[in-house]
Amino acid sequence: MIESKKKDIRKMTPDQIKDFLTENGEKGFRAKQIQDWLWKSSAKSFDEMTNLSKKTRELLQENFEILPVTTFKAQKSNDGTIKSAFQLHDKHLVEGVLIPAEPRMTACISSQVGCSLTCSFCATGYMDRKRNLDAAEIYDQVVAINDQAMEAFNTGLTNIVYMGMGEPLLNYKNMMESVEKITSPNGLGMSAKRITVSTAGIAKMIRKLGDDEVKFNLALSLHAANDEKRNQIMPINEQNTLEVLREALKYYFSKTKNPVTYEYIVFNNFNDSLKDAEELYQFTRHLPSKVNIIEYNPISEADFLNAKVDKIQKFADYLSKKGVNIHVRRSRGKDIDAACGQLANKNK
Repeated sequence: MIESKKKDIRKMTPDQIKDFLTENGEKGFRAKQIQDWLWKSSAKSFDEMTNLSKKTRELLQENFEILPVTTFKAQKSNDGTIKSAFQLHDKHLVEGVLIPAEPRMTACISSQVGCSLTCSFCATGYMDRKRNLDAAEIYDQVVAINDQAMEAFNTGLTNIVYMGMGEPLLNYKNMMESVEKITSPNGLGMSAKRITVSTAGIAKMIRKLGDDEVKFNLALSLHAANDEKRNQIMPINEQNTLEVLREALKYYFSKTKNPVTYEYIVFNNFNDSLKDAEELYQFTRHLPSKVNIIEYNPISEADFLNAKVDKIQKFADYLSKKGVNIHVRRSRGKDIDAACGQLANKNK
């Protein structure tokens, strides 16, 4: 692929755009107009910037490019879930999902092409990590999925979860910048409280979230509350043990006062006993939190099975009686491999 000599304008700061304009005899205030087109109106080309003169648009076209994410393929589930394969400018594909569930309309978005963490139950974990997504590529997924929501359900997004392909905290800078573009009044203007970033558990980056006093929500993909079991399914736990994670989460809470969400997939005869439930209670009781119990969605690469319905109910009841804020989440989009843990990009 021939490398373009044009600069990606969405990687430039407002001041850099302003400097370029003034150096080329244009008015500096045009920079704000350009920024509004890029991040408020989600313009995909300079021709859309109709309050700029033709001369100014041609100047921009000669020197810069916009590299929008495009929808390569979209599939609709029987339950209304829509999974999209999004194509990046370098032909890599990532997946994003629209999850309609009254009263919410949720976008599940990706932060990396593939993943490096090799969690044994997750389809993405069996892919190589090719690269991080930049902030604009993350932002574009939100715009595209919001458009799908408007077209299919006549309503916009209410929530965004960074739970697609990749580990968001290993793409920290771009993840944070994308949140800023999504939440800023100079961007999409969504509330940070409507955004959840999910991590497999990178303790030092959880602490950094605390230092940055983030306003969005944090979810930890836990799935086992003792180190021996968690090491088996999530190798990241070997460097980020449960004790280390607990201390990082306490620090995060002390800085942000944001409750933590724990995601817990129940696997048949692995982590679904009442002893597992007690260990989960002991881990979660140290700070305000809620627990999402998640059905397992089988993948061809792994032999795990979903826990039996009655065991999930007993597990949930045990925690509920202990005062845990618990929610049992049902799978959405399983028939099109769009459910939690199934994103693996089978498109070529």
